[in-house]
Amino acid sequence: MTPTDLSSATPEQLRELPATDLVSGLLALSDQELHALLTSDNRSDVISAVFRAMPGLFRPDRAGSVTMTAHWSITERPDGGSDDWTIRIADGVCTAAPGHEGDATLTLTMGPEPFTKLMTKRGNPVMMFMTGKIKAKGDLSLAANFGSFFDTPTD
Repeated sequence: MTPTDLSSATPEQLRELPATDLVSGLLALSDQELHALLTSDNRSDVISAVFRAMPGLFRPDRAGSVTMTAHWSITERPDGGSDDWTIRIADGVCTAAPGHEGDATLTLTMGPEPFTKLMTKRGNPVMMFMTGKIKAKGDLSLAANFGSFFDTPTD
């Protein structure tokens, strides 16, 4: 997907798009284009698509015997709320579900731009944590290793 495709897509088109295609399209965006997309009406659909892609990008060989529940809150929605998701890893399987379900091993809170940079591996998670762009509670060793459990789609 091109930046124009992403920014002009209807919410219905984004929901029908294979999630890995959308994540690949995010990799092609400049920081300015990414900001415009994440402040558009498509914001929640884009974030949802990224989370829906995570189980398909999961690498159980990298996660090993990790068992975790991570609550994610992506802040700065136009209504002042957040997009909340739960990612579970157990028995070599990753699942994603909207909302916060179960007891969290790790809680992550960030704005949409740090989230997307984290998911596309275009940002340094340690620096984003140190500068307050990402807030983490719980098992911080899982936070440090979380990104290595997933592939990043390429163009």
